[in-house]
Amino acid sequence: MKSFEERYFELEEYSWWCRARRDAIIRLVKTLKISNNSKILEIGCSSGTLTKVLGSIGFNVYGIDRSKIAINLCKKRGLKNVFAMDGTKTRFGDAEFDAVIASDVLEHIKDERAAMNDWRRILKPRGILIIFVPAFKLLWSEHDENNRHYRRYSKDYLIGILKKSNFNVERASYWNFTLFFQASLVRIFQHIFMKRRKQSFNRLYDISPVANSFLVNLLKLENAYLEKFDFPVGVSIFAIARK
Repeated sequence: MKSFEERYFELEEYSWWCRARRDAIIRLVKTLKISNNSKILEIGCSSGTLTKVLGSIGFNVYGIDRSKIAINLCKKRGLKNVFAMDGTKTRFGDAEFDAVIASDVLEHIKDERAAMNDWRRILKPRGILIIFVPAFKLLWSEHDENNRHYRRYSKDYLIGILKKSNFNVERASYWNFTLFFQASLVRIFQHIFMKRRKQSFNRLYDISPVANSFLVNLLKLENAYLEKFDFPVGVSIFAIARK
């Protein structure tokens, strides 16, 4: 049986969640008007799909991941500036990057403050951090356990740890608003009626191409809305912070 990691690498290029998340990040980068010659670091670059897209736009992109399997896949895709590295103790110099992107990374790190402090260190003055994390403890499931998450976040908590790490938070919002209510009902049902049942599945499964396309387009509509407005709840949270 394939590991969670191997399954993720297979699905991340075309699955609705990963495609919609990449679209959200690219829209944020464009909204922030980060210049094309900027040096960007993607922390937790996985198999390099987002790193490659950002490079094709014209950015000078670096990627790190603690998985050597992921970095090898990046290199097979022709990516050069990718390294197997601990996200809490990067080996880059001080004030090296114009922007740092960490999408679904912080929840994997036990010492989140150490990670934040290091990400701030490697950012240039006024450098930008774009961060996504999973939202609401209510939504905790076997997927979080399989994916080795330490926590899920509230918006206030995420803003708080950013400020404690001396970031200036410019914006924070929930993401994936439409599916929040369905996901919440499912989790409540599972918590009440399935407490004793150990489930072996996770959310990284194939769905029909029609359903996959529908969800991608639905979340792209949300992403367009998020260019100007925020959502009050969602499956994830993103924040934009500046050094």
